[in-house]
Amino acid sequence: SGEIDATVTNALNKEAINMAGHHYSGHTEIYAEYTHTDKYTMMLAHEDLRVVHVSTHVSLRQACDKVKKDRVLEVIRIANDACKAIGIENPKIGVAGLNPHCGENGLFGTEEIEEIQPAIDEAMAEGINIPEKKPTPPDSIFSKAIGGWYDIVVAMYHDQGHIACKTLDFEKSVTLTFGLPFIRS
Repeated sequence: SGEIDATVTNALNKEAINMAGHHYSGHTEIYAEYTHTDKYTMMLAHEDLRVVHVSTHVSLRQACDKVKKDRVLEVIRIANDACKAIGIENPKIGVAGLNPHCGENGLFGTEEIEEIQPAIDEAMAEGINIPEKKPTPPDSIFSKAIGGWYDIVVAMYHDQGHIACKTLDFEKSVTLTFGLPFIRS
């Protein structure tokens, strides 16, 4: 009804809510359903390290299957809009690869070639600033982000992004959901 400007959430035991008959994988998905939001993503942040996710609470096998051009592009767009909303005029977006060394031109997987790069190309055609113009290897993207190369990183799955933030400072990392009609932290 538009009466709420923001919410603050606490830890949620996903197994417990599912055992109680509420089949959600987390706050992000609950809020998305109740607000009829189709395009959203979770962000974890610690100071200037901001990470959004293509997939969140799914198995690693399912996460790999969710790395599709349309979803990667959607999350890049949400990341760009979110940064602008917090005052970053021309956000620098880093896009992580999925595979080791970004697949080494297909040797270790083709998701970078077939799904991630086309999303990056389309985002750049829309004027979104992706400085490297290609996926960045996941083993180096977060140190680059901490060094100021990016304002936000698009991670391909939950742990790829969460490990970086939680290693910096588990207690001071904050989770937000972007794309909702109100602020969720």
